[in-house]
Amino acid sequence: MLQNYLTIALRNLWRNKAFSAINIFGLAIGIATCLLITLYVLDELSFDRHFSKADRIYRMGFSGKFNGQVLDATALGAPLARQMRVDYPEVEESTRLRVSGNPFVTYGNRTFKEDKFVYVDSNFFQVFDIPFLKGDPKTALSQPNTMVITQAIARKYFGNQDPMGKMLQLKSWNNTYKVTGLIEKVPANTHFHFDLFATMLNHEDAKQQIFANFNFPTYIVLKKGYDYKQLEAKLPTIVNRFIEPEFKQYLGATTADLRKAGNQMVFFLQPLTDIHLHSHQYDQLEANGDIRYVYIFSTIAGFMLLIACINFMNLSTAGAARRAKEVGIRKVLGSAKGQLVGQFLSESMLLAGFALLLAVLIVVFCLPAFNGLTGKTFSFFSIAQGWSVACLVVLCLLVGLLAGSYPAFFLSSFKPIAVLKGGNPTIQLVSGSRQSGLRLRSALVVFQFFISITLVVGTTVVYQQLTYMQNKKIGFDKEQVIVIHDTYALQKNEQAFRNQLLQDSRVVRASISDYIPVGPTNYDYSPVFPEDHPTQNVVMGHYRVDEEYLPTLGMELAQGRNFSRNFGTDSLAVIMNESAVKSLGWQKDPLGKKVLRIVDGNGTKRAYTVIGVVKDFHFKSLHEKIGPLIMFMGDNSGSILVKVKTKEIAGLLASFKKQWSAFPSDAPFGYSFIDQRFESVYRVEQKIGKIMSIFSSLTIFIACLGLFGLATFTAQQRNREFGIRKVLGASVTNIIGLLSKDFLLLVLIANLTAWPIAYYAMNRWLEDFAYRISISWWVFALAAVVALLITLVTVSYQAVKAALANPVTSLKTE
Repeated sequence: MLQNYLTIALRNLWRNKAFSAINIFGLAIGIATCLLITLYVLDELSFDRHFSKADRIYRMGFSGKFNGQVLDATALGAPLARQMRVDYPEVEESTRLRVSGNPFVTYGNRTFKEDKFVYVDSNFFQVFDIPFLKGDPKTALSQPNTMVITQAIARKYFGNQDPMGKMLQLKSWNNTYKVTGLIEKVPANTHFHFDLFATMLNHEDAKQQIFANFNFPTYIVLKKGYDYKQLEAKLPTIVNRFIEPEFKQYLGATTADLRKAGNQMVFFLQPLTDIHLHSHQYDQLEANGDIRYVYIFSTIAGFMLLIACINFMNLSTAGAARRAKEVGIRKVLGSAKGQLVGQFLSESMLLAGFALLLAVLIVVFCLPAFNGLTGKTFSFFSIAQGWSVACLVVLCLLVGLLAGSYPAFFLSSFKPIAVLKGGNPTIQLVSGSRQSGLRLRSALVVFQFFISITLVVGTTVVYQQLTYMQNKKIGFDKEQVIVIHDTYALQKNEQAFRNQLLQDSRVVRASISDYIPVGPTNYDYSPVFPEDHPTQNVVMGHYRVDEEYLPTLGMELAQGRNFSRNFGTDSLAVIMNESAVKSLGWQKDPLGKKVLRIVDGNGTKRAYTVIGVVKDFHFKSLHEKIGPLIMFMGDNSGSILVKVKTKEIAGLLASFKKQWSAFPSDAPFGYSFIDQRFESVYRVEQKIGKIMSIFSSLTIFIACLGLFGLATFTAQQRNREFGIRKVLGASVTNIIGLLSKDFLLLVLIANLTAWPIAYYAMNRWLEDFAYRISISWWVFALAAVVALLITLVTVSYQAVKAALANPVTSLKTE
């Protein structure tokens, strides 16, 4: 019997190839999209959960507000980790990280710049239990000058040799480390990724006893079952005992004085498993995800699958209604109701099975592009897990049963004599519940286009904001500015290299500074005191620059002058941005005023004279308002910013590299472009824009399939009506308008419903940007026009077909 069902099902599918292909492809797109998004969401939610103590590990953080400036830090003072173990018995372990830059590491004649180097405490691998290939995680870092490396690093330096006991030299810091442990790699779903873990035992900064020095990400492990909120409530004691005396020494004010002025300071705990999706402080170890996008994509996945399933059912129903005479003949020849039900269900489940197989093929084909878009490393094995296969099979069965149940149970129930005499099966199919069925189908169309229109509006707003950020004046010239990295490795030849670059006619200007106003760079924040009010302070960003910095980047002065080597006193001079001047209350006449700055660990202050005010420029992303910034003149080796004027960038870079090679240095020549660094800051938004545009297109496509199915069903249902209207003189245009206007009305209702929801959602998204666009009315008008045009194009096929049909044929068969 089952073989007979399948044979007839295959014959019927082949007889209606186009209709079957549309049905299968629509459901396959929905399943594939849902599967891809599910992979992404599950990966985002899995971060850091692979550690055995993940449910007990918490990262400590600090949140402060000083004179209106917010400071949220995930790196804290060196002694805090030990103090937590001493003062709080509920803390079983504590450990720290210290990111100190990107050293040049040498073994033999091989030297590489390592940007994934970190110092860690000796118990780090007992808290974060990354599996070791060689060595003991308990003792690998228990001695000074020891290091644990990944397998990739071992191959890079030692080839196939055993790395254990080998010595790696950090020339930049004049230190040598012995390899005492080997790990495969840090798992991808971890909030940090390093390749070289050096012990912190011989790191001088780790021995400091300053609590208010924010350099060490600090983690604690609590006892099983202990509520971290109870410990968090005790943390103000740390502020009172240790932070307050330091602030009193450095700032000349107690914590009580600071709080009275509206300032705040508090330590907090963040669960390890929340870091990736819920942490957005400026000093993250690496770029995190965002729980809001997980919610958005999860919702889209659910809607996509739901729309695809609804369309599958609509199309299956419309197709099954054509087979009423076949069913009538079968019943006359003795087929039982159960056999007919089995026939329709087997056909529906066969369609769903084909759709599932096609969906898997689509996912496998799209995985490389999807990985490139999301930055993930999914493979076929990611979807070949036992749970995912089981879920897909269950989904296939459910969709097949739901899609086939309605036509199967109805068509197997009507009286065959009514059909064989010429009765209209499509009328019977909705008899008794015609109005309720119509309302349900209309609601489904509104729902489908509600989602589509919301995504169209969202995608348009995202691209508007990205365009705005790309074109907004940011206060400096980012075009044709090259950053040559690691010029500190040239040591005393750094200035000579800069001067040599300036000999090239294609080079306009060059500045030595490691403070780059976009992308990864030095961040130095500390309080500045107005000399006339030494107890007040404003936390500012600090840049150390030379006299060529402002003109190289095209920054404009609002008042005063630039630094100059001709003024010996400029070593004690500063240039502020406009926001810094406002925060100090000096808008009228800041020039000549003095500010005090702490210059050592004892709180010693030195006076600096304001000689200029630079116009505000964006030295952070447009997510944040421009904050106060102060610039000091002084030697600051690290990078050289080169303003050039040429279209032959490749040839110019080759010339730079050749000149670099002429100086003695183990460091390789490295560079980046300011404009590319600027674009990379908004890479997440760019990815979101691309993903939303893809999902919008797919949602609209599936909604069109739903419209096609409903239009087909409606045309069949009103076949006799159209025949009568044509006999009475209705034109083709009248028939097309009659069938189309109902769908256009539904899409219009979808627009009116989607607009306020889309406006609210995108307005909330834009709140994350300090500098943002206003949502224009034409965005909603565009979404409406797109939806209406798509509706007309989709419905027109069935409308024209119904309008051109011979009325004699339709009336004869009714």
